[in-house]
Amino acid sequence: MSGDVLISLALIIPLVGMVAIWLLGKSPDVRECATLLTAIALFGVCATLAARVGAGESPEWVMATAAPGLDFAFKLEPLGALFACIASGLWSINSLYSIGYMRGNKEGHQTRFYMCFAIALFGAMGVAMAANLFTLFVFYEVLTISTYPLVAHKGDDNARRGGRIYLTTLLGTSVGLLLLAIVGTYMAAGSTDFVEGGLLDGQVTPLAASVLLILFMFGIGKAALMPFHFWLPNAMVAPTPVSALLHAVAVVKAGVFTVLKVAIYIFGPDLLDATPARDGLLMVAVGTIIIASLIAMTKDNLKARLAYSTVGQLAYVTTGALLATGASFAGGALQILMHAFGKITLFMCAGAIYVATGKTEISQMRGLGRRMPWVFIAFTIGALSVTGLPPLGGAWPKFLLMSGAFEADKAYAAWALLISSLLNIAYLLPIGVLALMPPKGPLEIAPYKRPGGTPPFAVGPLLFTALGSLVLFFFAGPVVVFLTPATGALR
Repeated sequence: MSGDVLISLALIIPLVGMVAIWLLGKSPDVRECATLLTAIALFGVCATLAARVGAGESPEWVMATAAPGLDFAFKLEPLGALFACIASGLWSINSLYSIGYMRGNKEGHQTRFYMCFAIALFGAMGVAMAANLFTLFVFYEVLTISTYPLVAHKGDDNARRGGRIYLTTLLGTSVGLLLLAIVGTYMAAGSTDFVEGGLLDGQVTPLAASVLLILFMFGIGKAALMPFHFWLPNAMVAPTPVSALLHAVAVVKAGVFTVLKVAIYIFGPDLLDATPARDGLLMVAVGTIIIASLIAMTKDNLKARLAYSTVGQLAYVTTGALLATGASFAGGALQILMHAFGKITLFMCAGAIYVATGKTEISQMRGLGRRMPWVFIAFTIGALSVTGLPPLGGAWPKFLLMSGAFEADKAYAAWALLISSLLNIAYLLPIGVLALMPPKGPLEIAPYKRPGGTPPFAVGPLLFTALGSLVLFFFAGPVVVFLTPATGALR
């Protein structure tokens, strides 16, 4: 099967799945089967494409031409192939988890929920496979709009407010800043194509490069760089599977993926080094890492704490992009993968606790580890990975990012990463410790709000992703080798 056919399948499968989910809405069991089969089929296509990219191929498909130098086109390279596999693979896991969570929590509008998930994955595939900024921008917006109903899913005042903040912030930054950056790039280079070495290298003055870099970094609102981060904590009003989608599968990962693509293929390392605004933006990214971690320590609500943790962890990728070395590019790309597994584990654990007990505040979780040992074991594994402790996958991105910081002579960035790890330990690991402590009062006769506790479908997936965080520690090397054509880490 040719590369253009495989790319078209990766885009069509989520849409076909969406239609099937809609048609089967009155038969929940069949509808969920359609969701899972769609996710598995999409992952199969993405894995096939990734194998071809690993073999040195560059699958591409030019769908249409809007203007000279402005094609609606797709081309897959290692970074895009990695993101496509993460999004499609974790969609399969999150779909299985959603069955347990949505039914266990008796959520309404489940057909709409699964349909929006499918459209969101369509957007994520377009972002991953876009051959240029023009195509990426279209699918970036599809991803924003399709996830708005998921954020506002519950329909109450808090959900509507969170949804409004989500939509206005992401559309405002993308239309007001990112679109200007894309237009400026087109005017300077006559194209928006992703080019090895950087499309703008040799095409713009240092001042113009600074303006464009500022527009890109703040215009990519999904990367949640401060001060455009507040949409993310406000979006935590959504059901937990949506939070997992936002933080691990598609939305924020699409943001930092776009940041890396812009750094590597639009600017390139040489132009980034020569851009005066780079150092100021790097300070913003480093500040985001520390400030978000400090805010996370003040949050008693578990999802809120995890949300601010994500803001800081996303800034790792932006920091890697701005350091502009082979090691930092590889570290940023690897952070997308490792953080995806660690953070989806943490959010699924938060959802499992809520479904079983109705508890959302960390201070209420004393003793729960004795009733829900597997959930809290998985939570601790995910926390250790996000913190960056070996032998868990999250250790490698921090090692590469710190190496890149010293290579770029930006030691303060390495120190920020080290301080962040210590803060991660301070606000994540005590949750598991608290859960293992004996309850202050006698155990209740009926400790669960839901008879039987957490549904098995909501426990199995989080154990799988926790195991993935461990296994990936031993496969980081092959992933870095796979990414080398994009990052240059081993050249």
